[in-house]
Amino acid sequence: MAKIDTSRRGLTTVFEVTGSVLAMAYALLIASNTGAEILGFVLLLLSAGLFAAWAAIDRRWTFLLLQGFYATSAIIGLIRWA
Repeated sequence: MAKIDTSRRGLTTVFEVTGSVLAMAYALLIASNTGAEILGFVLLLLSAGLFAAWAAIDRRWTFLLLQGFYATSAIIGLIRWA
């Protein structure tokens, strides 16, 4: 496994924490059934983008593929709820 320099580690931490918070907000918005589905799917798309960047930096290709699935789910949600 390649050693990650300090600047990349800081960046991946920001992506990880922000992506996690956005994913939790997405889940709560969708589960609440309060009419905020569009916002929820936007947050899911942003979360997937941040996690994808983290995966690419850390060369975690399977995790990157999973984020592609989540981004696709978010786009489908946006189309269906818009």
